[in-house]
Amino acid sequence: MTLSKSLVAKPLIILTALSLQACLSPIALDHAVMAYDQTATEIQSKQLLLNIARAHQHQPLHFTGVSNIAATFNFQFNAGATPALTGEAGALMTPIFGGTVSENPTISIVPIEGEEFTRRLLTPFQENKLTMLLRQGADVDLILRLLAGELRIKENGQEHVLNNKPNDVDGYRQFRQAVTHLSSVQDRHNLFVEPLWFDQSWVVSETSMTSEQLINFQKEYKVEHLPSKQLKLTKRVAGHIILTNYDPHLLSNDERIKLNDEADNGSINDVMVDIRGDYPGGELPLHGFFRLRSFYNVLNFIGRDLDDEPEFAIDKHPSTPAVRENPIHTLAISVSKHEPDDVNLSVYYEGFYYAVKAESGYQWNREGFRLLHQIFQMTMADLAQKGAPQITISK
Repeated sequence: MTLSKSLVAKPLIILTALSLQACLSPIALDHAVMAYDQTATEIQSKQLLLNIARAHQHQPLHFTGVSNIAATFNFQFNAGATPALTGEAGALMTPIFGGTVSENPTISIVPIEGEEFTRRLLTPFQENKLTMLLRQGADVDLILRLLAGELRIKENGQEHVLNNKPNDVDGYRQFRQAVTHLSSVQDRHNLFVEPLWFDQSWVVSETSMTSEQLINFQKEYKVEHLPSKQLKLTKRVAGHIILTNYDPHLLSNDERIKLNDEADNGSINDVMVDIRGDYPGGELPLHGFFRLRSFYNVLNFIGRDLDDEPEFAIDKHPSTPAVRENPIHTLAISVSKHEPDDVNLSVYYEGFYYAVKAESGYQWNREGFRLLHQIFQMTMADLAQKGAPQITISK
């Protein structure tokens, strides 16, 4: 028995069409996901530059977040066959394939305003976010020049405030020298960013608790029986995180408690620093608090550097060893009337182009902008909040 050529061609056409659909679907999906990811990152980067431009020109800052992207893909394929132009030689069938891929994305955009604006942009950073960045290996001087608004130190019983503001010439000079010295400690792998672990003890009357309560206490506390029917309860406690040039575990338990009590007296956005002279990196002893600022103030600081309050060169302290990097600007931004051709990203605002200034050698500015982007991500909250004004764009 001999099958006709059309009966043989139909299954082949169907199988080929199915295989083509299986190949094209993931290819299209992969391209779309990567394109959305790249676009979202570029949007955030441009928003950062745009708000630096607004700060430079004394305009209100504003951010808009993309809270959701939902894309629907429609894959359509068709297949058929037509007789080949073989003349009278036979009835050879030639398959015909066609297909379309359509995309229908829906993008939800949420302006950051109201309570969200206050929480993300106006609230000062806290010690846990600073230490998280340091533990990722970021440069301590770059982080502190961005995030710290001032350094508070005590000398002879008096508190001195060293402002990270170029208009406060002497305070700014001492602030820069302090963070540059911390950078030298970090370069020598002697900078510790550790919590103050210590044993906290309480003495209670044994007669004041039941046997069941005593069993529960033993799950969390070390219980020691004392004379006169008293119990000493001891618990390991994690205190504040401080910047040191020594391992805090080398200190006695009482010393760690004393340091933690001192840190408790600081503000919620204070980070203690304790550089001691009898440890490596102690050429310039330093004890005090870095006071962290909000993301809003970080952007204003960068914007003011462009015109109103420019940063200037500060030499390291004479006691500080050589350091690898000590640039003039925390984050150098170029401003020009013409679009720069030596950068990958720029924004146009009120007659000027703004871009991260290009440089040779160590890419301090790029690292600074990458860190700025990361800091902005750390302010992230759930954008799709109830009651938030939301704009949905269907393409």
